[in-house]
Amino acid sequence: MSSWRELDDSVGEAGLGGGGGHAHSTLVFRGLARSTYTHMSGLARLRGDYADVESHLIRNFRKYAHRQAPGPTLWDWLALGQHHGLPTRLLDWTFSPLVALHFATASWPEDDAVLLAVDCAGAHELLPEPLGELLAAEGALVFTTELLAKVAADLPCLDELGGDRPFLAFFEPPSLDDRVINQSSVLSVLSDPAFQLEQWLEEHQGLARAWLIPPAAKAEIRQRLDQANITERVLLPGLDGLADWLRRYYSPGSIEYGGAGAPMAAQEERHRQDGRMAG
Repeated sequence: MSSWRELDDSVGEAGLGGGGGHAHSTLVFRGLARSTYTHMSGLARLRGDYADVESHLIRNFRKYAHRQAPGPTLWDWLALGQHHGLPTRLLDWTFSPLVALHFATASWPEDDAVLLAVDCAGAHELLPEPLGELLAAEGALVFTTELLAKVAADLPCLDELGGDRPFLAFFEPPSLDDRVINQSSVLSVLSDPAFQLEQWLEEHQGLARAWLIPPAAKAEIRQRLDQANITERVLLPGLDGLADWLRRYYSPGSIEYGGAGAPMAAQEERHRQDGRMAG
């Protein structure tokens, strides 16, 4: 993509065919600030026999975070853990391409960025029958935590449904705070912790679209997003987001790029390392 206009038109065209009876496009988005980054989960970044420690991470997170009350299901607790940086098999997505573009352009101005879109309705057509029938009966585009728990109360149940053919499911997290709401957050889960999104994308290329954003277009898009108030101050409500926005805005190079200085790049790197798109 060579410009904001070209990208905006292309994303709009990609979302036209998937609306169906839904209120908006069936696409969900992720933004990567560097094209060399991967969509590896935070759990997989632990390396080694990471799948073997998944249950221990969840059990101890629930034990020590017991004063929190995200909701009654395991999926509520997984969403809470992902939200706070716990290594999980989940990945962050958003219904908003502008939100995804924020995370693709808020740092590393000299590197190519990537915007990825997946048709979650198409992905859900590949679900095992119990999940697919439940979603169809509900008339929903994505699961809620409660809906997902009706068929898969925990991760072993989910994995058993997938068998030797891992599937990808999308669900909306509970409204843990304004960050989740403002980012129009969606989470994905694969039915095998050792199976990564890149593998799923390779097997289902017709359900995904990726846009490479070179540095010149990245700078223009960043300026457009700042003008539209798609910034840290809005997407990461609170003093941390305010400080991040001011740091980026007043960093050297802010006039020509929007101020994506080293501190912001370092913060984005930490989010990448734990598998989160968002702050």
